[in-house]
This record gives sequence, structure tokens and C-alpha cells, in this order.
Amino acid sequence: MSYTKLTVSALALAAVSATSAAARDQISIVGSSTVFPYTQAVAEEFANQTGAPSPIVESTGTGGGMQIFCAGIGEGHPDLTGASRAMKASEWELCQENGVTDITEAMIGYDGLSIAVSRDNDFTWDLTLEEVYLALGAEVPADGEWVKNPFTKWSEINADLPDTDILVLGPPPTSGTRDAFVELAMREGCKETDYVENGDFDKAWVKENCSRMRTDGQFVEAGENDNLIVQRLEADPNALGIFGYSFLYENSDKLKAVNIAGVEPTPETIGDFSYPISRPLFFYTKNAHRGVIPNFQEFIEEYMSEAAMAPGGYLEERGMVTLPDDLRTKTQDAVINGKSMEAK
Repeated sequence: MSYTKLTVSALALAAVSATSAAARDQISIVGSSTVFPYTQAVAEEFANQTGAPSPIVESTGTGGGMQIFCAGIGEGHPDLTGASRAMKASEWELCQENGVTDITEAMIGYDGLSIAVSRDNDFTWDLTLEEVYLALGAEVPADGEWVKNPFTKWSEINADLPDTDILVLGPPPTSGTRDAFVELAMREGCKETDYVENGDFDKAWVKENCSRMRTDGQFVEAGENDNLIVQRLEADPNALGIFGYSFLYENSDKLKAVNIAGVEPTPETIGDFSYPISRPLFFYTKNAHRGVIPNFQEFIEEYMSEAAMAPGGYLEERGMVTLPDDLRTKTQDAVINGKSMEAK
């Protein structure tokens, strides 16, 4: 199928392209470090199959990618952004303010937020979400009070855990992985503590008080390059790292998973959401650029192809958990045909 709708914005972009001294001939993509390896795989496959220039794919983080994506239309702005969470209402509004008014949302698969440790660490790790929160929260309950996090060793949280310093490497605030981890692990773990579970605290209180990561050295922001976290875990067997499942999958010879509440992250547990910190992955297309930026529509069709997205496809081979058949078919049709998303 081909995309035939040419919006007013696309006509304006075409006019800009026609008068440009050096029209852009490469697709420009930004966004999530978690989605990056999947988009890069599609870019490589697309270039190999068509002989077209390989799209430029940059890992900017979900939040950073949204800011760049929503800055405007035209050759100076990217065509697509990857996201490890759904677009926020504030980002939708930014897009609208800057003329990026016709956007398609594509849910491409599922991912598990993985906590991992070096295979040189001989402890069998299994943490509850409460233990994760107590290790990483800026403020936690201790001795019946809500206080600055006093815990420096895992054994102080649970005597059955190693008597080693807490050191967890994870994503920065611009990352969708960080957003998802805060929502799915930190807040849920906070709610599991006796202090919050038995207290009179509403959703707003939890969001305000349970979302901050500690900044005293036990949690280290490691940037948007998840490969650097992998390298740090190899160098320090006592350190733990947080990243998308694909990085654990691709480095399973070096790293092992930390189970969460007795559940190991696997394609099966992520796909059925029995793994507690599972999430969907997305990309967003700028429809004004379809039919104007060379090969952009064709690239989208490759991303949505059965060869990429279906079970046994090359994205699953890189660790993505595929969508159910009916949802995948519905997504492919909507994305290939440029169905505009509604306001957030």
C-alpha cells in the first residue's frame, strides 16, 4: 500500500524542498535508546534491500527526541522519533504549537524494563518492587518515619540480600525508560511499603513523594547509551543496571537478569505482562514528510512489514516482544496509511 494523502503541511514542505539548494536525501530519526537498536536494524535492512541511503538514527532519549521531533516540519527537522513510552500531553501540545499537526502513533511491540548484573556475580538475585524502591528512592520509610534514604547496603533492606554497597546504574530524566521505571517500579514499590500501604495517602501524594531517585551516589545516571551501562556492569560485578530487555538479551553471555517478585524477564512474561515492569514501545511519524522526504513512506512500510514485526521476524531476533496477531495487523494498516493520532 502507498500513502496518498498530501496534507497542507506536506505541500508547504514540498515547496521548501523544491527551492532548497541541497535537499535532504536521508531519512532523519531520533528518540529512545531502547527503540534505537530496532530502528537501526530496520534502517540497515531497508538500505540493503533498496540501495537507498541508510536513514540516520540518533539515540537522544525519548524526552529529547520528542523535543526535537516537535520543533517543526521541513528538512531541518526529523521525520520519525522512537519512544519507550507514549507521547505526553505536553509533547502533543508542543507539536501542535510548532505546526506538527499530523502525526501517526505506532506501537511496535513490548519491552521489559530489565535489571541486570554481571554473570561474575554469584548471587541469585530476586527483588520485590518494595526492595527496589527502598534501594533507589530519595526518601523512604524507616522506623515509622518518612526520611532521606539511609540505606547504603542491600543487606540493610533485607538480611537475605548481599552485604554489598547499593550501586545501580540507570537512565537520566530525559529517557522514556526512566519515566517508565519511575511509574512501574518506583511508585508501585513505594505503595507496597507498610508505611504507604497502611497510611492515608492518595495517588497525588504517591506521585509527588515516590518518584524521585536518590542522588547520594547509590543511583548513578549513566546517560542515554545503554551499552555504557553494560560495560560498567562487566567492570564491577557488584553493580546493577537498568535498561530495556533487548540489551539484556543481546548481552546474555555477560549479564544475568535480576528477577522481580519471582518472575524472570522473558519474551513470554513480558508479552503477557506477568513480568511486573513490562511496557509497550512506540514510534511517531511526521506525516507531512511522507511523499516528500525521499523513501520515508517506503521505510515506514519496511518497519511495519511481517519480516520485521511478526513472530520470527528480525526485530524479535533482536529481543523485541512481538504484538499479538490481531493488534499487529491493525497497527500495520493504521501506520502504513498514516492514520492521524488524536489529541492526548
